[in-house]
Amino acid sequence: MVISQPKPQESEVNPSVSTPAIRHRPRRLRRTDALRRLVRETQLTLDDLIYPVFVREGTEIEEAIPSMPGIYRYSLDVLLKELAVVLRLGIKAIALFPLIPAEQKDNAGTESYNPEGLVPRTVKAIKAEFPELLVMTDVALDPYSSAGHDGIVEDGVILNDETVDVLVKQALCQAEAGADFVCPSDMMDGRVGAMRQALDADGWTQVGILAYSAKYASAYYGPFRDALDSAPQFGDKKTYQMDPANAREALKEVALDVSEGADLVMVKPALAYLDIISQIKQATTLPVVAYNVSGEYAMIKAAAERGWIDEPSVVLETLTSMKRAGADLILTYFAKQVALTWLP
Repeated sequence: MVISQPKPQESEVNPSVSTPAIRHRPRRLRRTDALRRLVRETQLTLDDLIYPVFVREGTEIEEAIPSMPGIYRYSLDVLLKELAVVLRLGIKAIALFPLIPAEQKDNAGTESYNPEGLVPRTVKAIKAEFPELLVMTDVALDPYSSAGHDGIVEDGVILNDETVDVLVKQALCQAEAGADFVCPSDMMDGRVGAMRQALDADGWTQVGILAYSAKYASAYYGPFRDALDSAPQFGDKKTYQMDPANAREALKEVALDVSEGADLVMVKPALAYLDIISQIKQATTLPVVAYNVSGEYAMIKAAAERGWIDEPSVVLETLTSMKRAGADLILTYFAKQVALTWLP
């Protein structure tokens, strides 16, 4: 009769036949905070962030935007006070967006190139007060359009070439006011080349163009349209903004804008399009900008208000993911909060 022997306990196993030593232990480089910082691949800093701000007519106005908690429409006098704080925090660039009164809107967006309009007056005041602050101005007709579209409308169709003519006038007006970058967000064909030619011809060779090159027809823009009262009055923007299903088309749009003279190229939105950011980063030597848009901001804020997430951690993780994907710069409504308390 064979009597089975009990299985030896681990302490009784012959050391000579133990499991081979583990040579590669990635956890060694995660052991302490100092070590994790030392080997960190992606660094998020304030130098990466551009702060979008909203301006409106009036005085002593700080008007909350309900769908974007913590973000306000400012009258110019209050905006200047806000920008003094922003500069002290270390934020060096802003993107300016105007709320235009309804009575100043028309189908041709003529207010967009009024030299005494809200944006030119605001840019002049900012550059006079804070000449070191980089000011980026939006070039598009939707804030000025009675139809809420980015171009001139005729029989329900958005006209491309006629719109480009107006966009060029708008860009020249903003350059004259002192904008450091004009930022066409309209997605009309050929507008970057037309602007570059006009800016150079008028002597504005140092004014840069940040092209919204891969701007998708996204559902993430809702709170922004609330902020500017610029939602389309009919239809949607799918005939000129990109189909969210397309990736190769984004590379074509970027290549065209680069060939036409863009200095920076943008992907908008950012969070659902990290793959597009990554592909564009590989396709161009120009700096790539990501727009952490209003819907992305509002979702994090809503979840944080309900106690479902830790807001600072989620914000930093989200922005870092955009940097990791290849973004050199990020437009984000979180910029001030990041500068105030969150950046380690």
